[in-house]
Amino acid sequence: MVLRREPTARQRRLGLELRRLREAAGLTATEAAALLGANRVQITHIESGLTGVSEQRLRRLKSHYACTDEDLIAALAFMATDRTRGWWDEYRGLLPTPFLDLSELEHHATFLHDVAILYVPGRLQTADYARAVFSSRMPSLTEEEIDLRVQHRMTRQEFAVPHDVVIHEAALRIRVGDRKVARDQLEKLLERSEADHVTLRVVPFDVDGFGKASSTMTYAGGPLPRLDTVVRDAPHGVVFMDAEAQLDTYRTNFRMVTAASLEPARSRTFIHELAREL
Repeated sequence: MVLRREPTARQRRLGLELRRLREAAGLTATEAAALLGANRVQITHIESGLTGVSEQRLRRLKSHYACTDEDLIAALAFMATDRTRGWWDEYRGLLPTPFLDLSELEHHATFLHDVAILYVPGRLQTADYARAVFSSRMPSLTEEEIDLRVQHRMTRQEFAVPHDVVIHEAALRIRVGDRKVARDQLEKLLERSEADHVTLRVVPFDVDGFGKASSTMTYAGGPLPRLDTVVRDAPHGVVFMDAEAQLDTYRTNFRMVTAASLEPARSRTFIHELAREL
């Protein structure tokens, strides 16, 4: 079988979950391969996302691993057999892979939770705001690269998914562009906050004790809590996090940030007042 040159985050996650099941069963890759009538390299390739796995083989592994979680196996089988070509494939080879992985993650997410401290979340940005953000990146991007990134970000917004957003006042006040860009962005937030699938809350500067919860993130719900994913920006790019301890930490983080925020109605009033200042 031809190896994938660059597995997607979703393909790698499937392999990782299969490795976790094998390790929970106390089996080595060599032992699992023998049970499957394969070799150790094949198991390693499956678990690294370099090759796919059929539903039949996945269910054989499930039996060997004594996994009784049928919901998990059904979710993994869907991941293994889904052949959907998403809109993001148009950008393959044009944008860095993490842009495509994020789009695919959002496509399959059951919900999204965003915490934003310095920038408005991408799914709520105006095109001019997004352009200002990408224009400030170092090293500098070309106009063509910026155009592609803005286009991709705007397309992400066309697909609705339940979206709870908590934005710190800092992100609302920092001007990534000029005054008009800032005003238009606040007006778009007010508009999007009226959508049925969006819940928007604001954390004002004058909230006490916010430091413990001040962590920017996107939390994407999977078909099962075990298959949730946290996405964070890092100096070297986007990081996808899925260890159970990490998921627990960021679930708690979101609850803390939400508790520190204004209710949606008061948040809209708060944003409206900021817009009036401009």
